[in-house]
Amino acid sequence: MKRKFTFQHDNNTKHTSKYTKAWLHQKKINVLEWPSQCPDRNPTELLWGDLKRAVHRRCPCNLTSLERFCKEQWANIAMSRCAMIIDS
Repeated sequence: MKRKFTFQHDNNTKHTSKYTKAWLHQKKINVLEWPSQCPDRNPTELLWGDLKRAVHRRCPCNLTSLERFCKEQWANIAMSRCAMIIDS
């Protein structure tokens, strides 16, 4: 890859195995130091939780309705909610 980037993952054991660490090191991929399973430090995880609860309340009955509900609910997440999560 030509652009420099930093990879973030949740420190799940499959991401922190010796093999995975060696592969990331061999590929010269910069990995962000991050506490394991810490949604409070990852705003995206909090938004995924909001989306999951909102879609679950709508009870999708098939894949088509699930996709539609996800898109609708994602579009309905208020910018103020995003700002609040980031500020916290």
